[in-house]
Amino acid sequence: MFKQVAVVGATGAVGRIMLQLLAQRQLPVQQYRFLASARSAGKPLEFAGKTYQLEELTEQAFAGCDLVIASTPDDVAQKYLPAAVEAGATVIDESGYWRMKPDIPLVIPEVNPQAALITHGIIASPNCSTTQMVVALKPLHDAATLKRVIVQLSGGERSRPAGDGRSAGGNKGATRWR
Repeated sequence: MFKQVAVVGATGAVGRIMLQLLAQRQLPVQQYRFLASARSAGKPLEFAGKTYQLEELTEQAFAGCDLVIASTPDDVAQKYLPAAVEAGATVIDESGYWRMKPDIPLVIPEVNPQAALITHGIIASPNCSTTQMVVALKPLHDAATLKRVIVQLSGGERSRPAGDGRSAGGNKGATRWR
């Protein structure tokens, strides 16, 4: 059982989905805390039949947390999540900031859950399209040892997060299976 779990970004689109999943799965937690921007701090948040008050996300806000689940823009993850680790929490981060750091495990529970055990505080999550693709490819890799996967984005598919407003020009080559 977790003593205290903080959810960072609970008012965002992904954060609302995280709240639905946490409520459905009934994670054993003594206390939840919901951290948000100064603009949202103090507002009520309904979760699992209770009303909570949003707290401002600060570097000190993680005191006493065992687990932090975060869905924030990259700059917010970079600024605040190291403070959560310093406070003693394990962080599951959905932003893109930590994904390519060599010392941060990139974990998809259906594919490599054991990688979460080697964390030094932060566990990164791949983006949604990568997660779906790798979950589908895992049984094929187990059966036939995939060596290379080529992903070509069509003109209508986005290669950047929703709302970014820029085009990345598609995928330039193969992605190695690891």
